[in-house]
Amino acid sequence: MLDFMRALLCGALLALPSAAAAQQDRPLWEIGVVGGAVSTPAYPGADDRSSRLLVLPAPIYRGKIFRSDESGIGARLFRSDRAEFDVGFAASLPSRSDDVDARAGMPDLGTLVEFGPRLKLTLLRREFSRLRLDLPLRTVIEGRGGLRNQGWNFAPRLVYEMADSGTGWNGDLHVGFVAANEKLNSYFYEVRPEFATAQRPAYDAKKGLVLVRAGGFAARKISPDVRVFGYLWYENYARSANEESPLFRKNSGASAGIGFMWTLARSSRRAND
Repeated sequence: MLDFMRALLCGALLALPSAAAAQQDRPLWEIGVVGGAVSTPAYPGADDRSSRLLVLPAPIYRGKIFRSDESGIGARLFRSDRAEFDVGFAASLPSRSDDVDARAGMPDLGTLVEFGPRLKLTLLRREFSRLRLDLPLRTVIEGRGGLRNQGWNFAPRLVYEMADSGTGWNGDLHVGFVAANEKLNSYFYEVRPEFATAQRPAYDAKKGLVLVRAGGFAARKISPDVRVFGYLWYENYARSANEESPLFRKNSGASAGIGFMWTLARSSRRAND
């Protein structure tokens, strides 16, 4: 359930030199900006799209525990040659229901923050690539007129990660799915009686599958300080647990984005991965 801000920051972090190769000589910290254009479905199964241009700060830190790098943002609690365990978070921008026909008159979707543990298992490693399995379990907190827990999701994915082998390119290919408990699915798909209309009957959401996703990402180093990136993700909702919801309008959707990352400063001290 990834949208604007998360997609852009995700792209910026992935545009960094990858840890898939033996690249230990990286700065401990970098400060830069990331900008770009992203377009996604308004929510999984929506027939309306949301597109934005964004420019955001992009601080990078590669500490032994606290990290903001190509693996995400959080605290790495354990690391070995084959496994990593961390606790991280991500955030998404709010969405106005009046901008989405299916949700007109319903409460807006607020800013969401996901927080929780993730296990990463390296299944295969080569000099400039690796195959890994990510197993994140995240609780979802909404910030709209206060903080409210909106449930949790489980989003495993299989990732083939490719590092820069001297060509200036890096990227990944991935496939996975997202499942959520009843509370989080209700946040997106439930229609309470007071919001029901002739075209939008009341609906009680169910726990279960949200989507299956496959996609790819690529980044190109233009100079020591500038990288450009792009991604394309295809999502299928046909097996969604809530395909009978009147808010569920499409069986598939795609997310895409292009952007740049410009590093303004970096430390002389090197990271010790």
